[in-house]
Amino acid sequence: VQLVESGGGLVQPGGSLRLSCAASGFTFSRYVMSWYRQTPGKERELVAHITSAGGSTNYADSVKGRFTISRDNAKNTVDLQMNSLKAEDTAVYYCKAQWRLAAYWGQGTQVTVSS
Repeated sequence: VQLVESGGGLVQPGGSLRLSCAASGFTFSRYVMSWYRQTPGKERELVAHITSAGGSTNYADSVKGRFTISRDNAKNTVDLQMNSLKAEDTAVYYCKAQWRLAAYWGQGTQVTVSS
């Protein structure tokens, strides 16, 4: 099982980034996919999740209207489009796959929002 995030980096406030998570080794289309983020000294927090068929999404209040989660079950990928980025969005972003009791995490990708 592998979840590999990409797309992180340094961006100025107000800018955009698109994170991608490539999955392999499991039946991707069964799994709810989520993006989490974590900053030093804080617990990992849920940013967004999307149901297995992509019919429903949910977002943290702090990112509603700015972030969009999407998935492609044919390509086994889940993306997070992040617009109007703020300094407080700086964190390591993680991809998570969950189905029943099975849960897998990626290694994370750093997003830094700074001028």
